[in-house]
Amino acid sequence: MGQALRLATEMVAGVAVGGFIGWALDRLFGTAPFLMVAFLFLGAAAGIMNVVRTAKAMQGEPMPGQHLRNATDDDED
Repeated sequence: MGQALRLATEMVAGVAVGGFIGWALDRLFGTAPFLMVAFLFLGAAAGIMNVVRTAKAMQGEPMPGQHLRNATDDDED
């Protein structure tokens, strides 16, 4: 239950932070609502990436670009 709450919080936080940044930039530049919508999408993408990364780490799967070391590598010293 705690892990599911953590994943949901990461997703919501990404969207909220993206929305806030977009809203602030819209107020600053007077471009409402274009930057808010763009940053909402960027925040959602960041939230999804964080959830996928955290879920893979919880399952013990290697991240993209990471390779598992072979158990025999330690014996070569």
